[in-house]
Amino acid sequence: MKNLPINSLPLEVNCKICGEISPTLGSIDFNRSRKEWLNYAPSPSKKMVFYNQCPSCGFVFTIAFDNWQHHDFTKYIYNEFYNCIDAGASEREVNNTVVIADFFQKSKNLLKVLDYGGGNGGFSRALTQKGFHVESFDPFVGTNKSINGHHYDLITSYEVLEHTTNPQSTINEMISLLKESGVVIFSTLVQPNDFEERGLFWWYVSPRSGHVSIYSKKSLIALWRSAGFNVSSFNDNLHIAYKEIPKFSSHLFTMDEKKNSQILITKRSLPNRIIRKIKRIFKAN
Repeated sequence: MKNLPINSLPLEVNCKICGEISPTLGSIDFNRSRKEWLNYAPSPSKKMVFYNQCPSCGFVFTIAFDNWQHHDFTKYIYNEFYNCIDAGASEREVNNTVVIADFFQKSKNLLKVLDYGGGNGGFSRALTQKGFHVESFDPFVGTNKSINGHHYDLITSYEVLEHTTNPQSTINEMISLLKESGVVIFSTLVQPNDFEERGLFWWYVSPRSGHVSIYSKKSLIALWRSAGFNVSSFNDNLHIAYKEIPKFSSHLFTMDEKKNSQILITKRSLPNRIIRKIKRIFKAN
C-alpha cells in the first residue's frame, strides 16, 4: 500500500449535500478491517482517511477519493479481495429479489426495471427469472448495456449511495433514467441513533469497503429533496424515493388521516415473510 494515492488532510470543506461548512470528524486507517471479512486481514496501510461531518444535516463524508479515477477504485478497492470484504452479498441478493418480486408481483408484466449499480447482474437475472423485465447498469463493470435514452418505471439501487463520492450526481443520473411517474427503491444504512458516541468507530464507516458517504436520516431526505423527490424508509437500510406515488406502488403506502398525506406502510402492514427478508437485506451490527 506504499503507493496508495491518498493525500487526506484535516480540512474544513463544504458539505456535499447542503453546502454547510463541515469540520473534520476524525480519521481512520484505509485498511481498518472487520472480523466479518472472510480470510482477509490486511495490515494497516499507514494511510489515514479523514472524514468530515456536516453540522447542519449530519452527513459524514470524505474527500480523500474525490479525484480518483476508475482504475484507482478497481485497483485499490474493487479488486480481487473485495468478495472477502463484501461478505453476505449473495444472501442479500436473494433477499432483495424476494422483496421486489413480492412488492410488484401484480404489475411485473407492465414494469420496465433498471438495477442501477448492479455489479455482475446477478440480481437482475434473478428478477428476470421471476417474470420481470430488468436491465442492469454499473459504472464499474465493463460489460454494461447502453441505457442512454431509456427510461424506467422502477429503479433499484442496492448499496450504491454509500460508495459514491458525488451523491448529487449519482441520484441525478438515476432520476434522468426514471419515467416521470417512476420510483427508486434503494438501500444504504443510515447512521444509528448513537452515532455521535460511536463516530468513526461505527463499522459502516470503512474506506477499504468503499464506504465514503455515510448518511443521517436528515441528510438522506435533504439529498433527494434537492432533486424534488420525497423519500420514505421501510427501515434504516431500505428506502423509496418518488415525486408522486404511481399506481403500481400505491399499495406500499397508506393514508395518514391526521396529516392528510400518504405515508409508507408500517412493518405491521407487511407480511411476516417480507419483514424477515427486509431485515436480512443488511444485517446491521
